Amino acid sequence: MSVQWRQRRWSGKAIKRRGFLGLTAGTATALLLSQCSRQTAQQRGVGVYSAGHHRSEDGWLSVELVAKPQPVTLGDRAINWLGYNGQIPGPQLEAKPGDTVQIRLVNQLSQPTNLHYHGLHISPQVDEVFREIAPGEQYSYEFRIPDDHPAVTAWYHPHYHLNVAPQVFGGLAGPIIIRGELDEIPEIQAAQEVLLMLQDLPDLPQAIQNPHPLAKRWGREGSLILASGQQNPTLSLPENSLLRLRLINASSSRIYRLQLREHPWYLIATDRGAIAEPAEIETLLLSPGERAEVLIPGQRPGEYPLISLPYDRGLAESRSALGDATKSMVGVVPPQQTTVATVRYTASDRADPLPLPKQLIPVEALPEPRITREFVLDHGLDPAAASTGFTINGQSFITNRVNTRVRLNDVEDWRIFNKASIDHPFHLHTNRFQVVERNGYPETRRAWKDTVGLKGYESVTIRIWFKDFAGRTVYHCHILDHEDQGMMGILEIHP
Repeated sequence: MSVQWRQRRWSGKAIKRRGFLGLTAGTATALLLSQCSRQTAQQRGVGVYSAGHHRSEDGWLSVELVAKPQPVTLGDRAINWLGYNGQIPGPQLEAKPGDTVQIRLVNQLSQPTNLHYHGLHISPQVDEVFREIAPGEQYSYEFRIPDDHPAVTAWYHPHYHLNVAPQVFGGLAGPIIIRGELDEIPEIQAAQEVLLMLQDLPDLPQAIQNPHPLAKRWGREGSLILASGQQNPTLSLPENSLLRLRLINASSSRIYRLQLREHPWYLIATDRGAIAEPAEIETLLLSPGERAEVLIPGQRPGEYPLISLPYDRGLAESRSALGDATKSMVGVVPPQQTTVATVRYTASDRADPLPLPKQLIPVEALPEPRITREFVLDHGLDPAAASTGFTINGQSFITNRVNTRVRLNDVEDWRIFNKASIDHPFHLHTNRFQVVERNGYPETRRAWKDTVGLKGYESVTIRIWFKDFAGRTVYHCHILDHEDQGMMGILEIHP
């Protein structure tokens, strides 16, 4: 995630009562109804539990997720999107540090699947991407959220190799919220809250399993952009209040360059937790897998569109060379501007502005690394892997081939080089990291991440503390077609 930003501070009186603005996940049926009209995405009330929102109670969260096709009709075309419990996105899960979470996954798909808990610091023996849950089978995950787990916006999605891109592209994804210290800051407690899970879904039935070969090479995209299951939902911004907006890029390939038109907004958290203080931003770039939280002050009457600006993933020259031929390629969509949601100012009885918090959560610098490693993301062939052209350090993914071994509790720097001309966002499972350098220059803001975008020919250095959990996990490009085609490595963390 990258932002253009500047600092600004507010003053005023905080309120003590917390407001909650929940955006319900629309079912696929509701999606069809929403395509011709804008729907309000507002549901008020603390402690109101809908079928699509599950919160832990008395230290326990238990839920069943059924992965299955969700038939829909778009015009004259019938499409089997994929959903959890008949919803796109899947149910929202919410827990706290110390809670025990039990999730029973029932596979009613025609392919093997599993779950990855993207953004949670839990054991890779639980967050097991090598696990196969065959069609017709089920599996129960159980884990405890660590006592020191930060407050984060996370998500769950399939991670069974070779099926990841089509299953996520088909709609299989859902949000996870871990509450914590950030949520107890008075101004944030008092803010209204909404979560937008951004997905681009296909409008052609063959796009999920059989996109054009070029779409798989580039990373497939859909023409229907949804925000938590709706097209351009309206979000209420009460006068003199704050709107806390959680954003998740749950698309398989699409990169969102977001802008809130003619209105200030402030970054307060990235993938793995809060930053030190609110930072005013102009645009927010979210690669697949990245998350962010922002605050929007209710200071200006009107309606303000949240725009996804056109973004070139390094494909402009290829698109130009192919010309109109791309129009008939299933899963290839030209960059275009889209209104993701609309923020609407509403009247309230608040006389004084609710201020932005002056401080959030300090982000302590990680210790100096014991080891520095290099990772090269590139396009090439690995004969040992029957590679289709995507590699890390010249190797494509092979099940049970360990590519990198690290020692538990060590701190390492990983220098990641994108030697390709197209974007390759890099994601690390289990542990969070800090970006310390980009293209040879120090990173301007310290933040906790688990996914970092790299444009063509860029480089970043990330600093990682391999804490708490030993085991075997992975790192990969989060353009999910690239991951499925080999741009993934196995990481073994040993005591």
